[in-house]
Amino acid sequence: MALGLSGEGLALLIAALVLAGLTAGFLSGLLGIGGGGVLVPVLYEAFGAAGVSEDVRMHITLGTTLAVIAPTVLSSLRAHHARGAVDMTIVRRMGPWIFFGVTLGIVIAKGASSEALRWVWVIFGSLLALKMALGRDDWKLADAMPKPPWLEIGAFVIGLLSTLMGIGGATFTVPLLTLHGMPLINAVATATGIGPIIAVPGLIGYILSGWNAPGLPPLSLGYVSLGALLIAPLGVIAAPWGVRTAHGISKRKLEIAFAIFIACVVARFLWTLVA
Repeated sequence: MALGLSGEGLALLIAALVLAGLTAGFLSGLLGIGGGGVLVPVLYEAFGAAGVSEDVRMHITLGTTLAVIAPTVLSSLRAHHARGAVDMTIVRRMGPWIFFGVTLGIVIAKGASSEALRWVWVIFGSLLALKMALGRDDWKLADAMPKPPWLEIGAFVIGLLSTLMGIGGATFTVPLLTLHGMPLINAVATATGIGPIIAVPGLIGYILSGWNAPGLPPLSLGYVSLGALLIAPLGVIAAPWGVRTAHGISKRKLEIAFAIFIACVVARFLWTLVA
């Protein structure tokens, strides 16, 4: 992965990945977002610095991100479940449809260009940043979860978009649940039950769809870089820190900061598309 980098460049790359791993784990526990919003831009730039072909750079970014966040979301789920905050009824309702969305997302990603995948991030990353900046925890559409098939349709879309963006799914699941009357802390906890249903099948799908693809960096398993997986344990370590914080403070200022970060990511991807 670091082929072609100087000693100083390699040190900076490793430092960026370590920071990204810790931040992703913390945010996974705090906001239920799985950390993909942090890892995707960091890994995209890291793979670019390592000279990875643009044809596969976004694909391997997404696949590696899902591989890194898979153990992180599992760690977050265990921590929230231990506090009794996960609504497993909702997880069981959404789970199969999330999986169907992930499956379609892998099929689309396999045939999509790097440019198309970056456009997905630009469009839906913009909506995410807007929601994080303007959304309020007390906004509601209803006092109960949507009846079939509406929650199931929403779950399918969440699985599809999350796979195409390399995120854990809770980014979209938390707003869906809170808009239908679920308290924020329970929505964050329940969303951690969705993350593994996206990350694990998504990881397997990116490995299989990228098998023997041309232009992959060394130590790759399909569209997953084994070198970048060294940061995965850091996410597992940091996730419980975020969970403890989530159960004790208001997160509004952090949401604003994250919205600004995502807006910068969107601007960077947009620049690569139009420059």
